[in-house]
Amino acid sequence: MNEEQLVEAVADSSRRRVLDLLLAHGEVTPTALAAELPFTRQAVAKHLAVLDRAGLVAGVRHGREVRYSIRPEHLDIAIRAMAKVAARWDARLGAIKRLAEAQAAPSDKRRIGRT
Repeated sequence: MNEEQLVEAVADSSRRRVLDLLLAHGEVTPTALAAELPFTRQAVAKHLAVLDRAGLVAGVRHGREVRYSIRPEHLDIAIRAMAKVAARWDARLGAIKRLAEAQAAPSDKRRIGRT
């Protein structure tokens, strides 16, 4: 599972909504999903393609229909990968905060010395 594809897949709120519906319904067609979403079947199919490339869903052909479902084993991997991404961002934001506080501290000392 490519981390970049995973982030792209879950960054979009519409795709997260598609995932929510798949979790709720199990195996479902793009047409059935579109009936519950504020966008077209074609848009649903595009979102499903992104989710499929990320490894989060799988489609199985039944005659003329393709039914999609969550790949639970990949969802677990995705959750762990996203936790790692979150931890890296927390570390980066912590470093930025420390730099900002360090730069603000000398000016605070100068103001204190003037009183």
